[in-house]
Amino acid sequence: MELIRGLHNLRPRHRGCVASIGNFDGLHLGHQAVLDELKAHARTLGLPTLVMLFEPQPREYFRPEAAPPRLMRLREKLVALHEQGIDRVLCVRFDARFAALTPEEFVQRVLVDGIGARHLVVGNDFRFGSGRRGDLQLLRQLGGRHGFEVAEAPTFLIDGERVSSTRVRAALAQGDLAAAARLLGRPYSICGRVVHGNKLGRQLGIPTANIRLHRRRVPLRGIFVAALAAADGECLPAAASIGTRPTVGGTEMLLEVHLLDAERDLYGTRVRVEFLQKLRDEQRFASLDAMRARMLQDIEAARLYFFNRRHGMPAPATRLSTQ
Repeated sequence: MELIRGLHNLRPRHRGCVASIGNFDGLHLGHQAVLDELKAHARTLGLPTLVMLFEPQPREYFRPEAAPPRLMRLREKLVALHEQGIDRVLCVRFDARFAALTPEEFVQRVLVDGIGARHLVVGNDFRFGSGRRGDLQLLRQLGGRHGFEVAEAPTFLIDGERVSSTRVRAALAQGDLAAAARLLGRPYSICGRVVHGNKLGRQLGIPTANIRLHRRRVPLRGIFVAALAAADGECLPAAASIGTRPTVGGTEMLLEVHLLDAERDLYGTRVRVEFLQKLRDEQRFASLDAMRARMLQDIEAARLYFFNRRHGMPAPATRLSTQ
């Protein structure tokens, strides 16, 4: 997959493609349906596929304080698009200049002069141009003028409701990881590099791999049953925490992962952490001894989860609380 960073890096060889435009945050089943449609049109026309993304995302640009937490960092999204078989990703800087383009200017400069789109696949709620004045109807009119076709992406429903990034975030915020996995088509995960921490877990006899999140907000927090996929592909059962560690006065949001009954030197490597079940919310303890005792309980709960899964038994029901 080729990554094109910015309109200024487009070259004549990039002209002529089947394209889709959006945030694709989480790359859930609805997004995957769009990409399947995109690839089908590309095969018919014998053209490469191109996905256009924006950095920052438009809502982050216009109202950063109110923007929802991302389900994926850009790097994670690019990896997922590569795995989906997309040929090119155009990452456009969303700034004041770009936001000021009229719908007609957007089509001319980006879709016609920039990528030479022959076919577009977009959702029925797609908006473009300054003030979000462009819609699907206008896009089709402009496509007819400039020689490209526009297809409306299929709506993917689960339980009678459209699958969306908003629904995934709501499920994660409620600690319903099973619902989030149904919408995503896979367990929700976070990727990152393992870094050195303050070694408190090791001092407590519960060593953890620390992963900085590098994002303003995180869509979930608390204590979880998890699985860590190492760089060599091995998937290891674990217990994980996302939070600020209030017992020790922490302020930075951090992901900490304790491997169950395994020792691995993961420093400096990139890992993927899959979240399987929420155990409880993060809480402040009166002492390190009290915190350690509860961490050991969490680890036993995680072991029980994997024991039940290995033996085909349902996962134990978990009462989400801070008690």
